[in-house]
Amino acid sequence: MAKRITVVLSQGQSNNPAKRSLEEEIVAALLMERGIEVTVIPNLYDLKPDGTGMLCLQGISGDMIVLSWLFPRAAHWIMDRNGILGRVGETMLVDEDDENDEDDEDEAAEESEAEDKQRVVDQREVPPRTIYCLDLRCRNRAQPFVEEIRRIAKEATTEVVDLMGWIGGSPKPEQLDRYLQPAGGNGSAARVAANPATSASPATASSSPPDDSLASAPAQPKVIDETPQRRWYPVIDFARCTNCMECIDFCLFGVYGVDAAETILVEQPDNCRKGCPACSRVCPENAIIFPQHKTPTIAGSPEVGGVVKIDLSQLFGAPEGDSLRTAVAERDEQLVLAGRDSVGMSVGIAKRQQGKSQAPKDDLDDLIDAADDLDV
Repeated sequence: MAKRITVVLSQGQSNNPAKRSLEEEIVAALLMERGIEVTVIPNLYDLKPDGTGMLCLQGISGDMIVLSWLFPRAAHWIMDRNGILGRVGETMLVDEDDENDEDDEDEAAEESEAEDKQRVVDQREVPPRTIYCLDLRCRNRAQPFVEEIRRIAKEATTEVVDLMGWIGGSPKPEQLDRYLQPAGGNGSAARVAANPATSASPATASSSPPDDSLASAPAQPKVIDETPQRRWYPVIDFARCTNCMECIDFCLFGVYGVDAAETILVEQPDNCRKGCPACSRVCPENAIIFPQHKTPTIAGSPEVGGVVKIDLSQLFGAPEGDSLRTAVAERDEQLVLAGRDSVGMSVGIAKRQQGKSQAPKDDLDDLIDAADDLDV
């Protein structure tokens, strides 16, 4: 069967000339590639769940390649939260500064330790397709992206069917002659994608004999006409999340909730305070992403930042400037801006004392334990 894959290019938030030029060069080059369909959407992070862009992505079946100005991890989980699910595709195209980096023994030990924990993704069903995410920031030329897409396209397929299997009913002989006529003189019968949402219907096919000039003309990309507003909300990486619920305890703006299976989710994304990444700083697994944040580990870079992996037993004895105190200060700032009282470390971080060595309990401790037992 013929191979076909959809390439989605997510445009940058700004109209930076260099970014726009790179986007246009990539799209122009891909239009000349056989078996590749190109869709151009506004910035992936800004798309509304019920907007035209997200509905378009939800209608794409089979493997997909997504190019964006975001870390691949961030792009993957933005789509996941909108019901666009798939396995994480491995890409050979990485940042030039990272190409020669080697994992040390400490990183290997951390990965081994991480594998021992139960992750939310382990309990989820993922459809049998692969989503490849490429970071447009890792190169400043179109060619490396085009070459990587070619490499991926050789491995990825979307099932397609012969036209005979797609046409319903009993077509007349002249209809078959029209649709099965070789295109461009190459002798191959016309084929269409199995996904009707991304296929041309017979009614739109040309009834004229194939023309050499038309056959050689490049296809046109599907461009989504949507003008979303810039957004700010957390994205959960369920490959790291252990469902510890520390984020829902810490956030006081109603952003987080749980689904029917008692799994954490971003329930009210637009309740999030713009510019506040506090919940990401307190997440013990570095599983909360703010894709537009200036700090790579918060924006979705693959590594786990040292400033995020704090020693939980040091809650009240940690030096000034650690990640937790920064998060508390950020939360208090947003509470005050919203006309509410600051709460400091008195709310939403009790779990973080679990690793702390315990002193003899007093009456207050007993009272708190009794309140916890009420589970209200």
